[in-house]
Amino acid sequence: MDYIFNVLTLLGGLALFLYGMDQMGDGLTKLSGGKLEKILEKLTNNTLKGVLLGLVVTCIIQSSSATTVMVVGFVNAGIMKLRQGIGIIMGANIGTTITAWILSLSGIEGESFIVQMLKPSNFWPIFALVGAVLIMFFKSEKKKNIGLIALGFGILMYGMDTMSGAVSFLKDVPAFGEILLMFTNPILGVLAGALLTAIIQSSSASVGILQALSQTGKIQFGAAIPIILGQNIGTCVTAMLSSVGTSKNARRAAVVHLYFNIIGTTIFLIGYYVLNAIFEFPFADSVVTETSIAIVHTTFNVTVTLLLLPFTRGLEKLACLTIKDTEEDIAVDKDFRVLEERFLDTPAFAIEQCNTVAIKMAELSRECITKAIGLADNYNEEDAKLVVELEDRIDKYEDALGTYLIKISSKNLTVVESNNVSVLLNCIGDFERISDHAVNLYEAAKELNDKGQSFSENALAELHVLKDAIDEILENATKAFVDKDMKMAKTIEPLEEVVDNLCDELKARHIARLKEGKCTIELGFVFSDFTTNLERVSDHCSNIAVCVIEVLANEFDAHSYIDKVKHDDEDFKTQYKEYKQKYLLP
Repeated sequence: MDYIFNVLTLLGGLALFLYGMDQMGDGLTKLSGGKLEKILEKLTNNTLKGVLLGLVVTCIIQSSSATTVMVVGFVNAGIMKLRQGIGIIMGANIGTTITAWILSLSGIEGESFIVQMLKPSNFWPIFALVGAVLIMFFKSEKKKNIGLIALGFGILMYGMDTMSGAVSFLKDVPAFGEILLMFTNPILGVLAGALLTAIIQSSSASVGILQALSQTGKIQFGAAIPIILGQNIGTCVTAMLSSVGTSKNARRAAVVHLYFNIIGTTIFLIGYYVLNAIFEFPFADSVVTETSIAIVHTTFNVTVTLLLLPFTRGLEKLACLTIKDTEEDIAVDKDFRVLEERFLDTPAFAIEQCNTVAIKMAELSRECITKAIGLADNYNEEDAKLVVELEDRIDKYEDALGTYLIKISSKNLTVVESNNVSVLLNCIGDFERISDHAVNLYEAAKELNDKGQSFSENALAELHVLKDAIDEILENATKAFVDKDMKMAKTIEPLEEVVDNLCDELKARHIARLKEGKCTIELGFVFSDFTTNLERVSDHCSNIAVCVIEVLANEFDAHSYIDKVKHDDEDFKTQYKEYKQKYLLP
């Protein structure tokens, strides 16, 4: 009966270990604000630099699987070339060994206070307490994230202690020693390590379990080394699963990770057994400790990286032979490849990717409306076709971005991240509506062209003034959004007010021409369509500007801002007068 409870305790300890690691990684990722991903994206112009970056990032986020999955995402998005990703994958394998070293601190011996405080069983309660205080009693997002890191680390170490306690009884069980003798067979040991790691999806956790078992004093180097090497193979499963349904190069990145560890394991095992046969290592039959496991884990990954680093091109070619160029790609629109599902676990970076796509959408919307406006007095089929194509493309942008942003919003976001998501959702809706108004303008221009009609010279002259104002407000709104330019954003509202006044005046003049018989009812409807749609475009530009101002000023009350700026802002009044003078009707 005691054995059953010990197994349950072991599983509970493993659950706490995995949860603590996840929370610690989550806190570190939030604290970095997407900066780690940006570094990985940009600073990988040579393999050695990639190794160092992979090492550092994995040490920080405590997961080689997460780093490798990130690389698969970058390669799939076209942000990173396969060769750049190989270096990062190698570095990630070294970086993940830091966890084993932290866990090995439990083996420190000594009676002094300082030595005792270095033991995880003594210092984890302090981390947990500090973390809980920071999370519960501080409002600062930064402090809360630091608290999450500390609490996660405390839970991780408590989970390790729990696992160690749960398996301590095994040192008195003869059958356990006999089972471990099976793993002195290298193939069985490698398979056992790979299977365990593949099941729990964490090499750090499986190494932690091995370190906990080492405290029984039953595990020898002959059994431990193959298991440790197998654990490195098992961790490849996460990246392999994440590459399903991606581009060929992304799948190749996952395959490189697998080949790197399989080739490394083969070389290391052959080297170890050959050298042991020649030199008869004195430690070969001795019992492993938490520290010796960390040493083996690090030695393997560093050695294999040094051996295979000169052969990155060979690994790339091997991956390309495995996943050949003749294989059909999964149809993924290249414009949206940066909206990777794998980036959702790092919301700050995922939002950055959304912003990149939204900027492209903004530029397309401006191009679409500019082409449509030009059709009023210079209709041609080429521009008309382009307007329709751009509008369809912009619709796809909104669908892709909207879906992705909704997924991001379901994550555990900071206040700033949540506000950024809301702003992007609002802005992409405005850009999409601008393209809809472009199609309305195209249809109105097409109606004139099909009927062989045209506006009077006076009406065209008035429309040109309005179109010039719309061109400027579109340019300013796009620039404000792309550059996050507060000064430019504040020029939108006074210009939008001028556009509203122009539209009112154009409608009044149109009615006057109707009364004088200088315009037909039919042409009047088309003219009204033009002015109404252009006025709506300026309204959407105003919405975009307000969103930009809100996120930059960290104040989220659009109605209050517009009311205040129109009544109390001297800059608004000055700019309004300047724009009114600039866009005088003839």
